[in-house]
Amino acid sequence: MDELSRYSEKAELLKVLAHPVRLCIVKGLMEKECNVSYMQDCLKLPQSTVSQHLGILRSRGIIKGIRNGLEVNYSIANDEVRKLMNLLFD
Repeated sequence: MDELSRYSEKAELLKVLAHPVRLCIVKGLMEKECNVSYMQDCLKLPQSTVSQHLGILRSRGIIKGIRNGLEVNYSIANDEVRKLMNLLFD
């Protein structure tokens, strides 16, 4: 991978995290795996809004969802994101 590609990849990661709701979701998932309903209650946002942000985070490989019956529990899937979040909120 050439140097510019590496910078582009990092920039894309930062762009995805640069939204306050997504940043809040990722920060929350650092502390505890949870489902959409739990996040919706914490964020005081409609489920559709939370789900839209989860979809973006999931499509970029930042989080993963594991189905448990009718629920999907989300967790952090990217160790680089964990490190970055620790730097931001330490």
